Amino acid sequence: MACFLCSHHMLSEAQSLLQFVVSRKGKDSAPSVFAAILEAKRSQQSNLIFNALMNAYTHSGFISDAIQCLRLVRKHGDRIPYNSCSHLLDRMMKLNSPSAAWAFFSEILKCGFPPNVYTFNILMHSFCKEGKLKEARVIFDEIGRQRLEPTVVSFNTLMNGYCKTGNLDVGFDLKQEMLEKGVVPDVFTYSVLVHGLCKECRLKEAGEMFEEMCNRGLVPNGVIFTTLIDGHCKKGQLDVAVDIYESMLRKGVKPDLIAYNALVNGFCKSGDLKEARRIVNKMQNEGLKPDKITYTTLLDACCKEGDVIAAIDIRNDMVNLGIRLDDVAYTALIFGLAREGQVVEAERTMREMIRDGLQPEDATYTMIIDGYCRKADIKKGFDLLKEMRSSGRFPTVVTYNALMNGLCKHGQMKNANMLLDAMLNIGVRPDDVTYNILLEGHCKNREKVDLEKLRSEKGMVSDFAAYTSLINELTKKTTK
Repeated sequence: MACFLCSHHMLSEAQSLLQFVVSRKGKDSAPSVFAAILEAKRSQQSNLIFNALMNAYTHSGFISDAIQCLRLVRKHGDRIPYNSCSHLLDRMMKLNSPSAAWAFFSEILKCGFPPNVYTFNILMHSFCKEGKLKEARVIFDEIGRQRLEPTVVSFNTLMNGYCKTGNLDVGFDLKQEMLEKGVVPDVFTYSVLVHGLCKECRLKEAGEMFEEMCNRGLVPNGVIFTTLIDGHCKKGQLDVAVDIYESMLRKGVKPDLIAYNALVNGFCKSGDLKEARRIVNKMQNEGLKPDKITYTTLLDACCKEGDVIAAIDIRNDMVNLGIRLDDVAYTALIFGLAREGQVVEAERTMREMIRDGLQPEDATYTMIIDGYCRKADIKKGFDLLKEMRSSGRFPTVVTYNALMNGLCKHGQMKNANMLLDAMLNIGVRPDDVTYNILLEGHCKNREKVDLEKLRSEKGMVSDFAAYTSLINELTKKTTK
């Protein structure tokens, strides 16, 4: 029936019928269905049936069966169904399997399938996304072997792949090859190179590339401006970044959220919170809403500047706007609160973080433990240490040093010695900081201790701080 319909050019009806057959037969049925069609086709002369069969397997997602149909057609000497091959190739490229798609494309090219640069470009792009630049280069070279000319998209695709992996030399070689072949670089070409240069902090060369683009009569887009702004902000060259931003405005290019966030980040890192807030206000006046990155950057900067009240206000704004705090925001806020002595609020914020499904780092616990120890609530510090261990964490010497410091500062030298023994028993090796904390504690609390024995048994090394503690103690004794 399907063969009869194809011979009378009733293709949609034939396609529907074969789709039904394939759905019933299922995967790996290509040989049997093909054999049945070959038998029925003897009385009909239309080759359209093979197109319909390949399409049926492709639509059903049976890719291997569709490929097998092609090979069976070749084996029996029938005309290659190019239309269904093209359809199958498109389907394979959408499945994000460039290796399989390239293998199939190579196979049908040998069968006389008409090549086109667009397909080569798509395959190159897929390989570049996976970081497989060697395979992408093979495809690029195949364009010439197929007597086709690579387009600016071909060059840009491969260039972008190399530049993203930091191989700028190959990127510039491709640019030179473009010029030699008479292919004119476009804005995307320069955007790729400028981004690569900025990523490697080669800002002077990035500026020169930008000037070359402008001299060629190309109008820079927002991506290039934003890349340059971000690069100079990260380098701390805020004056240059602002100049580029103002140039962007003069050329009628509207900055996007990424550009504004780059400026906000730059000013926050330089400690100029006033200017950072001015940029945020400017952004809002332009109709752009600050996002999680904007708020987190401001929150982190406020905490580092010791303005935890402003940081809490920003946190509240985020909550009211439905912006969920991430690890970076929570950690910054916890560290800021603990640093300012608001350790109870810091712990409360950590509990909130855990309720939100985020796991604090060991450093976060350590910061809170240190905060409690500084406030003489050493029991709370040990409770948090116990919590860390019971949750499967392995606190490092840094955490134990925070507890050791609290014990020594508050004269609990017996407990400090017990903690040292406990550290050794569980395999936490004390460091020179541990030794100096103990040494200073014993000296301040006038505890008798065999310092040489302590040093040799624990495998510690004295440093300047240790000698300072000893000299201070000796000085006190001689003055008496």
